[in-house]
Amino acid sequence: MVAHRICVCHYYVGAHQPPLFPLARITWAYLLHHRPRPSNPLCCRFGFSPLSSSYRREGGPKSGTTPPVPSKPSPPMAGGSSSPSPHPAPLQVRCAGCRGVLAVASGMTEFICPKCQMAQRLPPQLMPKPSSSTPSPPTSSAPALPAPPQARRRASQTSQAQGVDPTKIQLTCVRCQAVLNVPHGLANFRCPQCGVDLAVDVSKLHNFLTTTSNGAPPASGATPPSSISTTVLPLGMPQPPQLVAVMTNPMVLPTAEVPEEINEVAVDVEREEDEGGTVGETFTDYRPPKLSLGLPHPDPVVETSSLSAVQPPEPTYELNIMDELDKTKTLSCLQIETLVYACQRHLYHLPTGDRAGFFVGDGAGVGKGRTIAGLIWENWQQGRHKAVWVSVGSDLKYDARRDLDDVGAKCVQVHPLNKLPYSKLDSKAIGIKNGVIFVTYSSLIASSERGRSRLQQLVQWCGHEFDGLLVFDECHKAKNLIPDAGSQPTRTGKAVLEIQEKLPEARVVYCSATGASEPRNLGYMVRLGLWGNGTSFQDFPQFLGALEKGGVGALELVAMDMKARGMYVCRTLSYKGADFDIVEAPLEERMMNMYGKAAEFWADLRLELLSAGELSGEEKGISNQIWRLYWASHQRFFRHMCMSAKVPAVVKLAKEALAENKCVVIGLQSTGEARTEEAVTKYGVEMEDFVSGPRELLLKLVEENYPLPPKPDSFQQGEEKLAEIQRKRHSAPDISFKGRFRKVAKMEDVSDDDSGDYSPSESSDHESSSSDEEFHMCQICNSEEEKSLLLNCSGCSLRVHPSCLTPPWTGMLTDDWSCYSCKKAEGQEQEHDANVADFSKRYDTAVERKLKILDVIRSLGLPNNPLDDIIDQLGGPDKVAEITGRRGMLIRASDGKGVVYQARNAKEVSMEMINMHEKQQFMDDKKLIAIISEAGSAGVSLHADRRAKNQRRRVHVTLELPWSADRAIQQFGRTHRSNQTSAPQYRLLFTNLGGEKRFASIVAKRLESLGALTQGDRRAGPSLSAFNYDSNYGKKALTMVYKGIMGQDSFPVVPPSCSDNQASIQEFITKAKIALVSVGIIRDSIVCNGKDAGKLSGRIVDSDMHDVARFLNRLLGLAPDIQNRLFDLFTSILDVVLHNARREGQLDSGIVDIKAKNVEMKEPPKTVHIDSLSGASTVLFTFTIDRGVTWESAKAMLDGRENDSAGSSNDGFYESKREWMGRRHFTLALEGSTEGTYKIVRPAIGEALREMPLTELKSKYRKVSSIDKVSKGWQDEYDVSSKQCMHGSKCKVGSYCTVGRRLQDFNILGGLILPVWGTIEKALAKQVYQNHKRVRVVRLETTNDNQRIVGLFIPNAAVESVLTGLQWVQDVKD
Repeated sequence: MVAHRICVCHYYVGAHQPPLFPLARITWAYLLHHRPRPSNPLCCRFGFSPLSSSYRREGGPKSGTTPPVPSKPSPPMAGGSSSPSPHPAPLQVRCAGCRGVLAVASGMTEFICPKCQMAQRLPPQLMPKPSSSTPSPPTSSAPALPAPPQARRRASQTSQAQGVDPTKIQLTCVRCQAVLNVPHGLANFRCPQCGVDLAVDVSKLHNFLTTTSNGAPPASGATPPSSISTTVLPLGMPQPPQLVAVMTNPMVLPTAEVPEEINEVAVDVEREEDEGGTVGETFTDYRPPKLSLGLPHPDPVVETSSLSAVQPPEPTYELNIMDELDKTKTLSCLQIETLVYACQRHLYHLPTGDRAGFFVGDGAGVGKGRTIAGLIWENWQQGRHKAVWVSVGSDLKYDARRDLDDVGAKCVQVHPLNKLPYSKLDSKAIGIKNGVIFVTYSSLIASSERGRSRLQQLVQWCGHEFDGLLVFDECHKAKNLIPDAGSQPTRTGKAVLEIQEKLPEARVVYCSATGASEPRNLGYMVRLGLWGNGTSFQDFPQFLGALEKGGVGALELVAMDMKARGMYVCRTLSYKGADFDIVEAPLEERMMNMYGKAAEFWADLRLELLSAGELSGEEKGISNQIWRLYWASHQRFFRHMCMSAKVPAVVKLAKEALAENKCVVIGLQSTGEARTEEAVTKYGVEMEDFVSGPRELLLKLVEENYPLPPKPDSFQQGEEKLAEIQRKRHSAPDISFKGRFRKVAKMEDVSDDDSGDYSPSESSDHESSSSDEEFHMCQICNSEEEKSLLLNCSGCSLRVHPSCLTPPWTGMLTDDWSCYSCKKAEGQEQEHDANVADFSKRYDTAVERKLKILDVIRSLGLPNNPLDDIIDQLGGPDKVAEITGRRGMLIRASDGKGVVYQARNAKEVSMEMINMHEKQQFMDDKKLIAIISEAGSAGVSLHADRRAKNQRRRVHVTLELPWSADRAIQQFGRTHRSNQTSAPQYRLLFTNLGGEKRFASIVAKRLESLGALTQGDRRAGPSLSAFNYDSNYGKKALTMVYKGIMGQDSFPVVPPSCSDNQASIQEFITKAKIALVSVGIIRDSIVCNGKDAGKLSGRIVDSDMHDVARFLNRLLGLAPDIQNRLFDLFTSILDVVLHNARREGQLDSGIVDIKAKNVEMKEPPKTVHIDSLSGASTVLFTFTIDRGVTWESAKAMLDGRENDSAGSSNDGFYESKREWMGRRHFTLALEGSTEGTYKIVRPAIGEALREMPLTELKSKYRKVSSIDKVSKGWQDEYDVSSKQCMHGSKCKVGSYCTVGRRLQDFNILGGLILPVWGTIEKALAKQVYQNHKRVRVVRLETTNDNQRIVGLFIPNAAVESVLTGLQWVQDVKD
């Protein structure tokens, strides 16, 4: 007998064997809180070890913690009283039926689950041990056999602890004491834990089961099957003399009903249903649903299908400028619709008293600028002659002027604030009484030297009663008002919030194609009224918490709510006609070598800085600053290298496009201007070649931050000062005169005048002639003494008594005597000289090493600045229009020798106008190539405009793709705009480094699906949340990568370029460790000795274990081979993590499409809430859906596949290997989108979203060739599923269960959701099923009238609770 799957508790045999005996009357709960000890192999058969993700999710102990071991109840004390003791903690176990976590009181062994009513008992190892007074039950006398090492090793690799299977009998192995789930009727098998062959004593087992089947208590010696621990013997062993079943916990079994079997197919179906249906049409063509004013938009415009399911309120506002627009036809029907709803919204006030605002979320190129101009003109006609227009760049004021002229507002003046002084705008000196103040976000936070700010200037000009337009164009610039944890809000975000607070009556308009990419980025949109007084959310943090808890679909609900309330429009240009191509620019051999050497140099530089830091004795803070600069430079260096690697491909693509009579737009993020200006400062304006950005970056890093020891000069200067102080302290006048004149000299002042009766010196000279003996004073005791009796220091001329010194001097009086201080100073001087010499040597050595490093950097072959290189290779600035933020550029000298630095505005054009001039050169067909950066091109139009001379098709090449998808969409919007003659061609360049290809492919798919991240529906293209590396799933995957490399756990996948053998995996781990050490992720690395000789050890700090951004950035600094292998390992593990989350129903898939064969409205919709401000309503829809597939349809699907010869040999009908409730499940399997996976079609629910791997298909099902058998089984399942779920008539959830049910009622709460959000959350929280507690956004389309409904899914069991809760919100009669 060979098992398909060997595990400790679920033991599957090769062929299905029907049960020989009735099932047990009671089953076991699953153990949660018991971690086995090595000495007790019995325990580990039931614990989740390793812990499953579902266990951790429901409150089990986390990895690395020790779960509490259950305690026994204290025995009663004599006399019937018990000692006071703390109440034992309840045990936590998982129910064998509904899998819920139950708390079981200490001492209780049997219980009934309050949710599913299943009777069960504790697992054996949690049963209370018998007291010492109770006689021990007899045990088997079988000798203990040591398990062979091969068997133990094999068991440790293949065994996995599972729960108790109620459909099998639990028996204990006589050798290793492992509790095994044994199928009924299986007499001989092998223990999966220790590998020994075992046999079951069927007679004793039969005796017990026969007894219990009659409802009588078990006979003496009988044992419940769930606690049998004997009758399992190694084959070939003699029968022991007394073989008696042991009852570990004698008890009388209750006469409960047979519990429901676990239907594996039902579990699969439940997971498939939770994932939702296939993604339907993502975008639909858009035209205003309730307005018929104006001409159609000049280009096709689409809207996400979820937003298209929501109707805006009835338009009631009449435009003053409508007659003028009918004549000029300057605004399309889309733009007029925006004007109407914005003006209508501005008539209302929020509960806070502030005027309500409007959000224009149209995509790039739809025409937001002209829409804003129309709003300004409409308000002007209403008498509001002041407006503030905030935008991203000062150049856009020319576009603002153009748009105002287009709509007929030529009399409205545009005043650029950055050109005006800080004084009052309406003063006589400036004289601005009305018009549009055009201000950039950077100007909004500017202030003068005297402290007067632009914001104060604007507020003063507007006045507190200002009710004109306040437009925030490209308002995503303020998105960091509410930053992530640990960050500070930006000044821009705070300024945007402050000006709204100071102008409460202003008519606020937010404009951005990417303004609401994340819920957090809505923080500054306070005029939308989504939170605050009169809403379901007290403040923005509460609103943000609800949306983040609601998952991806919650943001879609916000967009739908805003549209339904008339405060939001969101349309985008169709990308039909635009084509996308992902162009690989693999590193050439020269570039590959250059990259590898650069990575090696950075690793060496890191070690050099570590060594130099130790020698220099740097303070820790300075050292940290150096490392911050090091890693920032490291990241910029290798991003620059990636850009440079793509330059040849860019030049080639550009020349090919020009040859095809097209023009080229090249997009990048950074220009390298800082490095260029530094090089010009060092080398002058004339150089031999273009500046190498990476080289200059490295040179600057080393020159300015290489740690050097202090200069020896500083030591010498310090010591000289010390010596000077010492000398002054010891110095004294060398007085030599008779003692009798000493006191007089001390008291009399010495006169500089020649006249006078007395001079000490004269007196001294006179007296010295009369006596040879001189007197001096001791400078310690101040007493006179003869010169010969005093010690005289030869260093400092100190004169003292020998006995006055401490300690007293006892030696001879010599002429070269030195005092103690001078002797100490002499020693210090010698030591100082040695120190100075040592420091000089160290300093000189460090300087020499620094110079050598600089020489190595200069000798490295590194690429030039890509921007200058591309312009030079494509013909220079005369052929290429540069629209960037830099001020100067390097151009090839006229003689072709060297390069010269010059300002970009060399041709009589001001620096302010240079980008507009370059853009016009491109649009006038004078230059056919344009290079744009993010800083210089915001809002710039470079499309094939029908009004421009240059109408060639644009080829948009991305040299540097931004890592943010919404920024990528902004860049692509430069060349794809309204009123164009042709759609652009996009060429997304990527290298084979660091995951660029994967990200480029994601952006391409997004563009193919026509949507940006923000536009209501995250399914408008592949959900980037699944590919967002820096997510909770990415962090979990990275932790698994690090633990695998550090040997703390095994990899869930085989590492790339490794075979299954352990040697190749170990080789990869060694290389990965060395790589991670070189980029500073593994710290404190040492090479081991002893048995682990040669192995590398170290540690990864906790903060790095889940820092995905740091991992991706550091990855760039590795050689290409190991870099790609590590990245592939990370993404492979991320795919596994995502797959597991999806399988467990935890992956948020955003809007879920409900697909069915027939969808019809069951009853008229119920209006359950009406919004007082907009009149929009919340409606409960109830549908009847039929998801089944008839036998005829299934047979036709298979026949069609066979006729097309598109199928595989495994296509066909299958039946489940196991029976449930006396019948098997049937399915149709057809080869799927990838090899080895199969689409599954079931009679009750149709096609499943998840494709099943062939191995899983064959393990659960077997192919059926008999058409008659399949036809009958398929039809039976189709018929039964119309009335009951797959769990059968005795399902614990009853009629509310929809698992595998073909016909069911489906409830959707549509319309306004945010006002009743709290009520819905409370109702869903009461649900029994975990899946029913989640807030899920669903989309459904009726089959009879194609009505599309999008809203919240309300389970049938929750409908009554939701309706009851909503009555409290507002009582509305139908």
